[in-house]
Amino acid sequence: MVVGKQRNQGWEWRFAGWAARHPGFVAAPAAVTAGVAHFGPATTGGVAAGVLAAGVGWYRGHPDSWARVAAPRLRAWRRRWLSRVYVGPAWARVTEACGLVTVHRVTGVINTPRILRIRSHSPSTETVYVRLLLGQTPKLWEEAAEALAVALKAERVGIEKVRPQVIALIVQRSEPFGQVIVPPDLPGDADAASLARVYLGETEYGNDWHAPLIGQHWLISGATGSGKNSVTWMALRACAPLIRDGLVRLHVVNPKGTELNALRSVSYRYAESDADIVDVVSGFWSVMQDRKKVLAEQGRRTFEMSRATPLDLLIIDELGAVTGYGDRSLTKGVQAVFPLILSQARALGGSVIGALQEPTKDVIPQRDLFSLRVCLRATSAGHVDMVLGEDMRRRGALADEIPNEAASAGIGFVVKQRSRTPMRVRAAYCDDADIAELVRVAGWPHTELSTTAAG
Repeated sequence: MVVGKQRNQGWEWRFAGWAARHPGFVAAPAAVTAGVAHFGPATTGGVAAGVLAAGVGWYRGHPDSWARVAAPRLRAWRRRWLSRVYVGPAWARVTEACGLVTVHRVTGVINTPRILRIRSHSPSTETVYVRLLLGQTPKLWEEAAEALAVALKAERVGIEKVRPQVIALIVQRSEPFGQVIVPPDLPGDADAASLARVYLGETEYGNDWHAPLIGQHWLISGATGSGKNSVTWMALRACAPLIRDGLVRLHVVNPKGTELNALRSVSYRYAESDADIVDVVSGFWSVMQDRKKVLAEQGRRTFEMSRATPLDLLIIDELGAVTGYGDRSLTKGVQAVFPLILSQARALGGSVIGALQEPTKDVIPQRDLFSLRVCLRATSAGHVDMVLGEDMRRRGALADEIPNEAASAGIGFVVKQRSRTPMRVRAAYCDDADIAELVRVAGWPHTELSTTAAG
């Protein structure tokens, strides 16, 4: 086939199309010119100075609303038009170098994906919305994510499918979590506590990170020192007044005998030794079986939390020591009922929170039964997909690249449920005083505790 001579669209038509897509760049100079012509330069300059003074006053007088409303728009405008990577020829060079352009087979014209808009909800992260070219798929961009991060001078680029032919690039330029997140005040009473929306920390977009606890099972994976129990403690803080009022019962398995020993006095059942661990897990399943009978007798299909039917929360620290590489009698005893708990307890008013370091199948065979999975700092790239799901690391969940230092504790990734895209998060940190406050507020109201399992 003979390739024809390259034919380019006239510059005036290209400019007209660009102006139609960005009317502000035409309207603003036109408005200034018309103002000067009609009112004179002094009046127009005075109005401009007044607008500038109002903006400075807003910034100085109410910085919170400025950061929420004005700052994201100004950052997005600056990064879109004043950066060296998103404007015209620079963006064309980036996409061409990463193999994300197409070439017309007849004319030889290079087609470049078009940026639709940029959003910058935080100083460290921006979201770039891109229209795909014909023949491109989100997977093609996922495979080029690492090259894009280098070309955009970013630490990480994640890919999210927004709608047909439109994707979003989540461009992380710096660590969004530079400071420890302080947990909010404990809810004062049970009515103020919501287990359908538990506060855990913050997201990379500068928003609060919430997750449902009731009707869910959580798996928290991370290397030693990654801050796994930060997530657990935040869930327990949300439960504190409910524990006090008998609406939530804790079943705590603490093989190490250190991290969760403060819960001993507020737990319905508590275990550290192998025999007691099997008793607690088996007892939890017995509670679920009894609950099943109660719901059947009442003709109810769904669980409703009450003092008669409280939410039973099974918390297992070092889950691998219980299900995988623990003593054979311990592992066998737990594995006899644990798959049943994970597959049936959610509908019966039972939830599980499990924390572990090694998420392989031989350690936790039932990891896919956990509805919410959090991957904190990992020691292996393969652990990311094991916890979050297939191809999640390729899509931007670089948990194995989180620095191994105390300042990075609590930082990790979760998967957004709607778009199935990994999102960087950080859990709030509970110190000893926060834990002591939790135990004081939870103050177990009953006297009957299991003597063998509660110690």
